[in-house]
Amino acid sequence: MSSIENASSTEKQVSPSASKNIVHLEAASQRSQDVLITEPPADGGKSERMVKLKTDLFILPLLASIYFLAQMGRSDLGNAKVAGLDDDLSLTPDMYSNVASIFIAGYLVFQLPGTLLLRQIGPSFQFSGAMILWGVITVCTVKATSYGQLMAIRFLIGVIEAFIQGSILYLSFWYRYTELATRGAIVYSTSALAGSFNGLLSYGVQKDLGGRNGWTAWQWIFFIEGMIPIIWGFVVLALLPPTPEQVRFGFTEDEKKMIMTRSRAAHNTGNGTIRPKLILKLLIDPKFWMTTIVNCGNHYCANALQNFIPALLHESMGYSELQSQLMSVIVYAVTFVSIIGSCWVSDRLKMRGPVIMADSALSCVGLVLLLLLSQPAGRLVAACITAAGAYPIVVLTLTWTATNHPGYTYRASAAALINVFSQAVAIAGNMSFDDPPFYRKGLGSSLGMIALSGVVAGLLDWYLKILNAKKKREQHTPEAEILRQMSIDEVGNKHPDFFYTY
Repeated sequence: MSSIENASSTEKQVSPSASKNIVHLEAASQRSQDVLITEPPADGGKSERMVKLKTDLFILPLLASIYFLAQMGRSDLGNAKVAGLDDDLSLTPDMYSNVASIFIAGYLVFQLPGTLLLRQIGPSFQFSGAMILWGVITVCTVKATSYGQLMAIRFLIGVIEAFIQGSILYLSFWYRYTELATRGAIVYSTSALAGSFNGLLSYGVQKDLGGRNGWTAWQWIFFIEGMIPIIWGFVVLALLPPTPEQVRFGFTEDEKKMIMTRSRAAHNTGNGTIRPKLILKLLIDPKFWMTTIVNCGNHYCANALQNFIPALLHESMGYSELQSQLMSVIVYAVTFVSIIGSCWVSDRLKMRGPVIMADSALSCVGLVLLLLLSQPAGRLVAACITAAGAYPIVVLTLTWTATNHPGYTYRASAAALINVFSQAVAIAGNMSFDDPPFYRKGLGSSLGMIALSGVVAGLLDWYLKILNAKKKREQHTPEAEILRQMSIDEVGNKHPDFFYTY
């Protein structure tokens, strides 16, 4: 649902102060007035469809590849565990949980600066530099001989990967709100493909490379998965467009103007100024905290699944080490379809909350089945259902965050801080999976947390509708007219012509 209302729209949110088919704020550097720009129809003409297609072709494959390789870097630990990492380094279940969690701790330290600095550093430099650095450190894992060394390495990888977590923020520079969830799904769904690819790669490594040149299978896994981002990082540096204001090649002048029009329609100003006051305002915004709870509840479950799916398949379902690597491919393949499907439905229906609630319910069904069933085939199906419900919520929540927090500082800070709190909760999720082989404590607590996520999503959906109704009633008050003289980058979602997506 578009965040600036259109007077001719048949949707639920309509701004009385808007003129037909217009009224999107330029919100550039002027403090004295907002510059209104005419926005092409949401379905676009031929020229806009061409711009959108070219933007998709330039950005989505590269951004998806970045996220794909980042997800490989996260989930390789689970595959390395099955390949003998915990035996060779004498890791207890608690130690392994700590290694999985310390990776997240790196995120907590650098998530906010890594997101806020995206415009200052430049997306192409920031993303490619992070890829090269985490690849180098992943290769260094080959030489790890102790629990302490592995903890240090995983922490550093987490720190560096925090600098590529602005993917939804970057996409919001280029796409309309009603296009964002589907594009985010294309990027984020690569996490499922990465899990599948990791399973296939680990299967091949264990089968053919284990013991070759004196390296164990888990050493080969880390070496191969470290070299790939090092090489690909230079491709990203050369080809990824930086921002709409700095498009270098591939678009005509008219197309560049269309890109700017579309970017302004999503409340991007091109100004990377960081406004600390808006960060403080964000922290007292109940909508921010409700969105955070939605994401935290889901992350508790989704992040743990990422690290423990191979172990669940191997330890509680009776599959061999090699079989469990292959079976994890099935789980992630189902998840890939679910992410694309849920986000496509969300964009088509122009709603986030109800879709998140449905996905939460689906994941709850899967977790209940995992707790109750004992047969391997039934538990495998339950694992697929759980992951299919949990993973789409991640991108839907981030999209919801981007559309309801306009302006660079407000949007970047919201995306970063929601991730910070969610990753902190994810540490607790990892720590709860400490009772092999069935991991009932972790599965039970995940059930409670993802149910909480769905309930709060419903409450937030209801609250945003109330706020939109209040904004409509106050369109012509003196306070609203004063706020209209300020840019949306200064006042964020308090601007009277901004309406919430629900």
